[in-house]
Amino acid sequence: MPMFVDTSPPGECIFCRLAAREIPAALVFEDDQTLAFMDIGQVTPGHVLVATRRHAATLTDVTPEEAAAVMQTAHRVARAVQAAFDPPGLTLLQANGAVGGQTVGHFHMHVVPRHADDGIALTWPRKEPGAAVLQDYAARLRAAL
Repeated sequence: MPMFVDTSPPGECIFCRLAAREIPAALVFEDDQTLAFMDIGQVTPGHVLVATRRHAATLTDVTPEEAAAVMQTAHRVARAVQAAFDPPGLTLLQANGAVGGQTVGHFHMHVVPRHADDGIALTWPRKEPGAAVLQDYAARLRAAL
């Protein structure tokens, strides 16, 4: 994932400033819970960010309603990206925390049009721990739910 360093002063959020119209943005869509705007670091033409209007750092900080609203807006934007740019593929990406690849501490989702040989690589080391371990993981998660 391309690195962006948010140089906002401590206690200030670049996406909150954008939502408050304190800084310019190429706005695509907005409603009472979300904003969709062009990523200044376009990976491919039509790369859009969908963010919550209210400041929340990560997925676990948004309400279920805000999470649903972001996905609804991402769906709407994805359909517009498909109509306007006609990419053969599309990737939705949502990262949480610095270790997860999040570079702006405000919940957002990337809507990225994809093309063959676009230079984007989404890879990870696949592990197959076996059925018993997977059952244990599932049991732990069910208990946490």
